[in-house]
Amino acid sequence: MTRITIAIDGPSGAGKSTTARGLAASLGYTYIDTGAMYRAIAWKGLQAGVPIEDEEATTRLAESTTITFEPAADGSQRVLVDGQNVTDAIRAPDVTRLSSPVSAIPGVRRVLVAQQQTMGAGGGVVMEGRDIGTVVFPHAELKVFLTASDEERAHRRCKEMKARGLDVKEEEVLEQQRERDTRDSSRANSPLTPAPDSIQLVSDKLNLEQVIERILELARQRSA
Repeated sequence: MTRITIAIDGPSGAGKSTTARGLAASLGYTYIDTGAMYRAIAWKGLQAGVPIEDEEATTRLAESTTITFEPAADGSQRVLVDGQNVTDAIRAPDVTRLSSPVSAIPGVRRVLVAQQQTMGAGGGVVMEGRDIGTVVFPHAELKVFLTASDEERAHRRCKEMKARGLDVKEEEVLEQQRERDTRDSSRANSPLTPAPDSIQLVSDKLNLEQVIERILELARQRSA
């Protein structure tokens, strides 16, 4: 079987990360969470006191940052920024609020897209984000646009955040999510939009195993 490139795009809360991680494990592929890379730059900018409005400084920050992924003992994935484990830190609410504006900075996207293309060169990779099938790997053998209703996505995100001990309200998560959706889909550089040749999958009434199995079947067809 040919080791293909699988691009999974979609809005926040659609289940991209858990789906891509499970899919990669099933196929023996490398999993790359590109959203974590933009979160990493947002986190480092906060630590360094670099204002998000200063696009040149934020771009220089991205150029001087080394982001790596490594497997954890429990089967999950750790995110390292310049060798420091920031897996949990980049999921904090203040980082989440900044990650979308950071991802809209052309210079930052240029830097990170180049890194993502290097990471995924050669196939055998499941990469998820918002512009994988349209910008990062427009020639990926399999492109999936994974989504869910606004309410379902907010519910999942709220549940996830509460599991990490954060005190959040679903109504606030929904409002922030809609604001982010608007920014991501309307930005001039690499807007969130399905690739014309992507398979669109709505996950509201599907559990994780069902979503993974549907994409696995598509992957088997494309790699045969």
